[in-house]
Amino acid sequence: MKKPDVKKRKSSKADANKPSRGFPPDKAAELYKRLAKSRPDPRTELEYQDPFTLLVSVVLSAQATDVSVNKATPALFAEADTPAKMVKLGEAGIAKHIRTIGLWRMKAKNVLALSRIILSQHGGVTPGTREALEALPGVGHKTASVVLNEVFGQPTIAVDTHVFRVANRTGLAPAPTPEKVEKLLLEVTPDKYKRGAHHWLILHGRYICLARKPGCPECVIRELCQYEDKTPPEAAKAVIARRRGSSGRASA
Repeated sequence: MKKPDVKKRKSSKADANKPSRGFPPDKAAELYKRLAKSRPDPRTELEYQDPFTLLVSVVLSAQATDVSVNKATPALFAEADTPAKMVKLGEAGIAKHIRTIGLWRMKAKNVLALSRIILSQHGGVTPGTREALEALPGVGHKTASVVLNEVFGQPTIAVDTHVFRVANRTGLAPAPTPEKVEKLLLEVTPDKYKRGAHHWLILHGRYICLARKPGCPECVIRELCQYEDKTPPEAAKAVIARRRGSSGRASA
């Protein structure tokens, strides 16, 4: 049997910009439009005053909740809200304030070490580039993305467990790893929404698209979502009520 004559098609510039999978541009734009309407001013729930205190807070939030970090940092920042003060406070002094946060021993070491580097290599000013941030102890790709987005206005999309879940469950940017989800999100997210995308997705995952029982009846993007096993109204009602009560925040 003669093999079919398959001609290799030349890829165009449009093909190169087209995502391999995930939501098409118009559907992705509608998803973000709805999330933006429900949360017009999305921002991190970590409490901070400037780039340095945000950086410390994000480092402390690794494998911990924002709530636990926000309980610990007011006293810490009252004593040390600059790299110089943090170095003066020392590892034991830092540790004293963050013992309620998971992995506090290692985090105390990292906060002290990054403060020293910011002083010695950056003149006491928190750097605003990915390369410089990721060179700091305790600062990985995700942490750098949060800082670059929140205080430096860069269109980064940090993928945590909430963003990973929402991207895969909805079909917005399905991929097997956080790195691949991030890459796909950057492809499918319209430029006008990239600045707030991380916050919209993380807050939606935290308060509506819950891991065990998503609040589908209250979801503003439910018609766009490709998740087949949507939670029925009565089953979701109690879960969402409990989440609202514990967070003190309204859901989307």
